[in-house]
Amino acid sequence: MKLNYKRTIFVGFAFFLICAFWQAYDNTIPLILTNKFGLSQTASGVVMALDNILALFMLPLFGAISDRCRHRLGRRTPFILIGTLVAAVAFVGLSIADNMQLKQIARVSAIDDPAALTEIYNAEKDAELQTPDGEKFVLSERFSQEEFTAIRSQTVNEKGKTVTAPDYTNYVVPARQAYAWNVSSHSAAPLILFMVLLLIVLLFMATFRSPAVALMPDVTIKPLRSKANAVINLMGSAGGILVLGLGMVFATSAVKNSLMSYSLYFGVIAGIMLLALLIFMLKVREPKFVEDMRAESRRFGIEEEEQSDSGSRKLSKAERRSLIFLLASIVLWFMGYNAVTSKYSVYASNILHKDYNLTLIIAQAAAILSYLPVGFAASRFGRKKTILAGVVMLTAAFAVACFLRESSPTMLMNAMFALAGIGWATINVNSFPMVVELCKGGDVGKYTGFYYTASMAAQTVTPMISGFFMDKLGMTTLFPYASIFACLAFGTMLFVRHGDNKPTAKKGLEALDVED
Repeated sequence: MKLNYKRTIFVGFAFFLICAFWQAYDNTIPLILTNKFGLSQTASGVVMALDNILALFMLPLFGAISDRCRHRLGRRTPFILIGTLVAAVAFVGLSIADNMQLKQIARVSAIDDPAALTEIYNAEKDAELQTPDGEKFVLSERFSQEEFTAIRSQTVNEKGKTVTAPDYTNYVVPARQAYAWNVSSHSAAPLILFMVLLLIVLLFMATFRSPAVALMPDVTIKPLRSKANAVINLMGSAGGILVLGLGMVFATSAVKNSLMSYSLYFGVIAGIMLLALLIFMLKVREPKFVEDMRAESRRFGIEEEEQSDSGSRKLSKAERRSLIFLLASIVLWFMGYNAVTSKYSVYASNILHKDYNLTLIIAQAAAILSYLPVGFAASRFGRKKTILAGVVMLTAAFAVACFLRESSPTMLMNAMFALAGIGWATINVNSFPMVVELCKGGDVGKYTGFYYTASMAAQTVTPMISGFFMDKLGMTTLFPYASIFACLAFGTMLFVRHGDNKPTAKKGLEALDVED
């Protein structure tokens, strides 16, 4: 029993383009919302949760719809094709609204320019400058105009390292954001256009995520799904790390580029998505791949579990209990992990004063290196034990990161993100196959929807909750928050009893699976 790695890689190009998009989305949209439109961290967290709110309804819906699709291209491919095309075009359109807002705040868009800082200072002095909460932003009580305009974003600390000046972080950045919010509140057309286009992007990304992920189990027999999911996640990480590399090229995390135009950057991201779609359409023949999977299933005596595209298998009481605890675990570890991924660009800029792109690339690289070994580990030790090990690694990484600050060794933070990347890879490779292990072939899209409903439910609320704590208690609450939820996920995962990948002896697959 051998996994067709070449075929799985081509199938994985759908997940590659999805992850490339979400990496760009998570890294740049919060910066645009706060730096250019002036939204608070809490408000930007609400916007960042929109995709997850939509996903709660749309992912299970379109997963189930795709189960019943009878298109000549297959059940999943039509959704992938149409969704990607519309989302890529609308994503480029976001840069139009972004540039409209840049024109509106042009008087303060020259970072560190004394004239721009004078404009901000005078706006506050004339009682025009307010936060998104309606409170007056006070600068003149602390600085004279000369002192304020003398602040620069870069300074040299006692170790000779160039870092962002604390006064710049604490006063100039919030003042510029308050200025941007005043502009947005008085002339909201760019913000409205941005939100409309963002809604279109999110709607069409949601139409094909479940079908794209369901395609892997559609074309892979059950005993090999952890290994196949490792390859799919490897492709997703490759998409993410490519975008992070582009972030470094475009210097999207640099303070001097906090008000940059994203036209070219968004265009490149959309081009990557369309190129991946082209490769997918040229190489993936979904109906043929599905028929090949069924033939292989019959050859190994498991056709009774894969033979139909319709109908449902009723779960036993014990299986339902395992599914509930598994979905609860998914909610909890996404609560912790997504809080970090959605807020780390802000955290790194304000607390660590580091380039978030490099740190996230390290996490992605560690995940990429671990995906295939994790798939083999699951085949040997079982999915549940492997997931538990991953949760322990994720919790440990976040717990150590709680104590790291600007003065901490950069290598230590990088090591923690590498550990988090390995832990997350270990969880991701095995959790989705555990969910779809409980269903029959005709329900793969439906159960994929269950998986994403759980993960998106967490991702809906965690940016808002973590953003609230960061606003009220300080940004340093981010990693303690993530650690607590990762730890809770370990507890719920202990109660999962079904969905593992150990084949039954009566089917004669034990020895065959060992060989693979």
